[in-house]
Amino acid sequence: MAVGCAGCRDGQAFALPFSMAFQPIVDLDSGKTFAHEALVRGVAGEGAYHVLSAVTDENRYAFDQQCRVRALELAARQLSTTSDEKLSINFMPNAVYEPRACIRLTLATAERLNFAPERIIFEFTESERVDTDHLLSILKTYRQIGFRTAIDDFGAGHAGLNLLARFQPDIVKLDMDLIRDIDREPAKQIVVKHTLAMLRDFDIMPVCEGVETAEELKVLQDFGVSLFQGYLFAKPAFEAFAQPVLRSA
Repeated sequence: MAVGCAGCRDGQAFALPFSMAFQPIVDLDSGKTFAHEALVRGVAGEGAYHVLSAVTDENRYAFDQQCRVRALELAARQLSTTSDEKLSINFMPNAVYEPRACIRLTLATAERLNFAPERIIFEFTESERVDTDHLLSILKTYRQIGFRTAIDDFGAGHAGLNLLARFQPDIVKLDMDLIRDIDREPAKQIVVKHTLAMLRDFDIMPVCEGVETAEELKVLQDFGVSLFQGYLFAKPAFEAFAQPVLRSA
């Protein structure tokens, strides 16, 4: 496939084999799985660090491209084309040189697998420092194509409120450090409650990640949250979709 950006011409291939695990995002209002997040793993199930430690400036583009393809191929084996469950793929903004050029392989893979773009969520973490204008160009392009967009680990990184003021993604995932022990920490309750109110004003869907206890869940459900991710529901499953326990507080 002919593309003209520097990453395609000059990017070093990512030689380390890897695979994916999947962790569900559950919708407790509907009692269904909303999406499955693809999480990089070694081919024998090794943790993400085993793979990510091999990523360099030279092979970052190839790694990002291979992650998208691998996640789509594994997900397509487990989701029917008529399912409304979505696939959430993490991407590296610094690996995207020109959004429309760098998305071609993803689109070709999705078309080959009959995986509709509107069932794909692209999420990025605030922990990676990027040029905001470049990031906005990526997010706006993805939205125009039909993908959904999400900010991961909101409240723990660089972009935060300044980014939200300029672009409103479809989904914001609240960082697990805000969620941990929220039932016992009134200050966290205040921060999360007001963050959720802001997201409602922006018409952004909140996801609370890292939920591990029924007590944490109860506080968040009392705040009106319906989308959750965490060990309370399911741990990541290697090359498979975990069957979540759709418990409620």
